Amino acid sequence: MENSLTCSSTPRWNSERPFLTGRFHQENKTTSRFAETKGYSIDSFSLGSEKAIGCYNAAVQELIVIDDLLSALVGIEGRYISIKRVRGKEDSFAFQVDTSMDLALQELAKRIFPLCESFMLINHFVESRSQFKNGLVNHAFAAALRALLLDYQAMVAQLEHQFRLGRLSLQGLWFFCQPMMGSMQALYTVIQKASANNFAGSAVLNLLQSQARAMAGDSAVRSLLEKMVQCASNAYLGILERWVYEGVIDDPYGEFFIAENKSLQKLTLQESLTQDYDAKYWRQRYSLKDGIPSFLANISGTILTTGKYLNVMRECGHHVQVPASENTKLMSFGTNHHYLECIKAAYDFASNELLNLIKEKYDLMGKLRSIKHYLLLDQGDFLVHFMDIARDELTKKLDEISVEKLQSLLDLALRTTAAVADPCHEDLTCCVETSSLLKRLGTFKDLGNSRTVPHGNDIEEPVSVTGLETFSLSYKVRWPLSIVISRKALTKYQLIFRFLFRCKHVDRQLCGAWQIHQGVRSLKMRGTAIPRSSLLCRSMLKFINSLLHYLTFEVLEPNWHVMHNRLQTAKSIDEVIQHHDFFLDKCLRECLLLLPELLKKVEKLKSLCLQYAAATQWLISSSIDIPNVEESSDGSLVSEKTKQYKSRSTSQVLKLSSSNTNVTESILNFEREFNAELQSLGPILSNGSQTEPHLAHLAQWILGVGNDQ
Repeated sequence: MENSLTCSSTPRWNSERPFLTGRFHQENKTTSRFAETKGYSIDSFSLGSEKAIGCYNAAVQELIVIDDLLSALVGIEGRYISIKRVRGKEDSFAFQVDTSMDLALQELAKRIFPLCESFMLINHFVESRSQFKNGLVNHAFAAALRALLLDYQAMVAQLEHQFRLGRLSLQGLWFFCQPMMGSMQALYTVIQKASANNFAGSAVLNLLQSQARAMAGDSAVRSLLEKMVQCASNAYLGILERWVYEGVIDDPYGEFFIAENKSLQKLTLQESLTQDYDAKYWRQRYSLKDGIPSFLANISGTILTTGKYLNVMRECGHHVQVPASENTKLMSFGTNHHYLECIKAAYDFASNELLNLIKEKYDLMGKLRSIKHYLLLDQGDFLVHFMDIARDELTKKLDEISVEKLQSLLDLALRTTAAVADPCHEDLTCCVETSSLLKRLGTFKDLGNSRTVPHGNDIEEPVSVTGLETFSLSYKVRWPLSIVISRKALTKYQLIFRFLFRCKHVDRQLCGAWQIHQGVRSLKMRGTAIPRSSLLCRSMLKFINSLLHYLTFEVLEPNWHVMHNRLQTAKSIDEVIQHHDFFLDKCLRECLLLLPELLKKVEKLKSLCLQYAAATQWLISSSIDIPNVEESSDGSLVSEKTKQYKSRSTSQVLKLSSSNTNVTESILNFEREFNAELQSLGPILSNGSQTEPHLAHLAQWILGVGNDQ
């Protein structure tokens, strides 16, 4: 957001005292009765000039006209040539001659009037645009025009000298004014447009350049306009030079095409992620605005990025100095495009310095590997231990969960597993979301193609949401690594983690159910529902293990290695951000998180697996009347009196089984519903694999297409 600029103003007396500017010649004067009838001011006539010019012979008239024209050329009224301001147009003037003047002399005089008018407009432009509020480009342009007017006034002085010597005729005056006529007229056109539109900054440069191109047929005029562009752009290039060499915007009048939003301040530690969701400090602190000079339009993005790189390094306390061989002045530009080479050299230097700083001093790859260990479960031993010790807390409802207790348990799990060797493990924190994964995906607005993401209102939230559905990990990322690992990027990591965490939880529950089946395997269960339940448990385990294998070995690992290789060859921090964001978006899509129809089916299957695992203890205990089963400290579900299983007679087991026909019906219901949901995945995967080739691998793992596991 561009800040309002407060410019110094010239003293009030500069405009109140008329004789300080060149406009005092055109101020309204008290007119005589004769002047009022004729339309001229009394100063249009010299002493004793009540006679009309037509009273003199032609030779005398010519001398009088030349004298008046020499005055008009510098904006001063003569005796018989008056200057009138056009009503309604402050910067327009009209020249009038005494109607009694010889017609031939009138015509010659009128030919010179455009030059006089051009001088007056240019002179007025120089005076008005020299004020502070008009900006550096207008100041420089006005200075160049002032130098041109000095040459013009020198020409008029030489003509007057020739006139005093009696060597100048009206035809000669017309002849000597020709070289200046075209140049002054071209500048008159430029100034008219600039004044009418109140141009400043790059608009003035663009106007001068377009006018120079339009005058391609007149080499002298074009050369003059190009010189004006060169002079006017010096101040602008000075601003550009500080930006690409120091990363500083020295733009007191808001003319530069890069805007600085000073209201955005760099935050520290975790605040930089919780409050700066999309790395706004990096993306929005400096931004392009309208009014880019045409000669910089093609490299404006490079210029913006160069200064941003330098800013990041300066705020990290890393002071860099552009090498003298590359720190060449940008005070000139032309057809050789040398300024483009200077900007490119500055960009390459800043890009390499920042990339080396983030990679070496701040260890970007080490941080990304650490995030991969924890949020992508690359090394999940800490998670197994955490899920064991935090089981009771995670099974509570949302409003009953203590995040502080979960954090202490997470720290304990990190200190007692291999994760303690990771120097970044202290940056890992835990959090509890307020909604389930499906609901969160529906409200997340930055997931690629929004058409593939269901709206949050279309998702039905489970009746009882616990910590198992809402638990997530977070990570402390400090500046400047938060440029790459922004809050948005970390949120994508968290979405993937929540999906994997849920799959791991389902896998653990099914493993517990499988252990219960193995605990009663020695009993003769033939003819009961237990063998069928064992087969169903095996099918569910195959499903969840296949899904986990696909997510880890088919999606996350290959994509990670591709990103890792690309980051090694990246030439700039923007390339690093691009590769990292591409990796996350690709993982989200291939992990089914951007495919709502398929994701709902998978979540339904996982929900069935959890329901079955929870019911397994009841199913088996109803069949064989075993004591309650509790989870041991190592995460396995075992009976408190497993040895009693073997002491029971087969007849007693069969008797108990036959007395409870609901067990068989329950298992059949689970089996039918699970198989129906699993088979319904087939058409969805088949249709989706035409546009998403990775779904063919998922079908092969889950449905056993072509390779039954």
